[in-house]
Amino acid sequence: MSAAALALGGVANAASASDAEPTGAQSEDSVEVTILQLADLHGQMDPHQDLFLEDGEIVFRERGGLAHIKTLVEQERAANPGRTLLIDAGDLYQGDGYSAMSKGEALIGPLRHLKYDVIVPGNWAVVYGKDQMIRLENNLGTTPIVENIYHADTFEPIYEQTMIREIEGVRLGFLGLDDPDVPRRQNPAMSDGLVFSEVDGRLKNKIDEFVAANDIDVMFLITHLGVFKQIAIADSPVSEHVDYVLGSDTHERIRQPLQRRHAKVTEPGAFGTFVGKLTLTISDGEVVGDSYELLDVDPDKYPADPQMAALIEQAKAPHREELERVMGYTSTPIYRYLTVETPMDNMITDAFRWKTGTQIALSNGFRYGNPVVPQNGRPAPITMANLWNWMPLNTKLKTGKVKGEVLHQWLENEVNNAFSPKPA
Repeated sequence: MSAAALALGGVANAASASDAEPTGAQSEDSVEVTILQLADLHGQMDPHQDLFLEDGEIVFRERGGLAHIKTLVEQERAANPGRTLLIDAGDLYQGDGYSAMSKGEALIGPLRHLKYDVIVPGNWAVVYGKDQMIRLENNLGTTPIVENIYHADTFEPIYEQTMIREIEGVRLGFLGLDDPDVPRRQNPAMSDGLVFSEVDGRLKNKIDEFVAANDIDVMFLITHLGVFKQIAIADSPVSEHVDYVLGSDTHERIRQPLQRRHAKVTEPGAFGTFVGKLTLTISDGEVVGDSYELLDVDPDKYPADPQMAALIEQAKAPHREELERVMGYTSTPIYRYLTVETPMDNMITDAFRWKTGTQIALSNGFRYGNPVVPQNGRPAPITMANLWNWMPLNTKLKTGKVKGEVLHQWLENEVNNAFSPKPA
């Protein structure tokens, strides 16, 4: 997930779930493979309110929750047994109070129970430091992969860089990528001991050699780069032998893959609101058909998995009393997602100005924070857990003086980062 001063939510694609649009046909000797994609969970274990646009109007629906995701995933596995893979494109932990208070440890049990096949670290994987990042990612029951993160002292990769999964003779190749800007876009101290390499011609050579040497039939990049960078890489020669870029970071709800010059790009939203489902029909080592849809994780449609629900309760127990404390109430919905101004950021910056006496306050959560929505005409409680969702880093509030021209230039740069197809 990106940190920036302006909000870009991608909700223009969020109106309602579209039907999958299959291409090609399935023959008797073909293999149908299902790829389920999660990304940017940000520690959200429970169902939550989420924002949708329906007929041009903002509405809120309860979605997500790991116990309900577990049920969905197991239904899909049962529908295509032995041919279904679950991947995660990063940012599993950072984003909530339970993660913050346990340095991600609270999530290990529930996430292991999902039984991932492939995982990639996101930009916030470094939030608790290098050693804790490696501990967390290595405790999820599968081997994490990322091509462009190295130990600073040895320049050895911190994880495996690629993975191969073979399903009934079909060889699927995966290569993970994290954002090389992590040491610049976040506190550099978080990345101490790590080196992030750029996405360049060196990567193209590695992909080409990997595909050729391992007889890969379908090649995937699992990326935590953000939608603009993912589009750029799918257009670049780097992806000449790549079929799909399974993306994340910007929380975009891409309802049909974006067909680019070399590869198709997906991104399945955030917070466990959706699971991306890519269905491939493969014959003689070639993709002859595909379909894609975002599956709404509707708790009414997917009842909670009892074992996962128990693991979540166990994970929350040490910190529940503190995080479920009610700090206040709201009679109006508090949410982000809009592009320039949001009720949640207005509330945060008003509080900052009230506390500090400054003329201007800045909020840089961007996409963090599920909506808090009054129900049945009654004010909604705002808990400590909500506050952690909105501002999941317990950093100091700082004040200072700045010239208007400097502030103007900085804001212009952030607008460019939010709206330009080629952000700085």
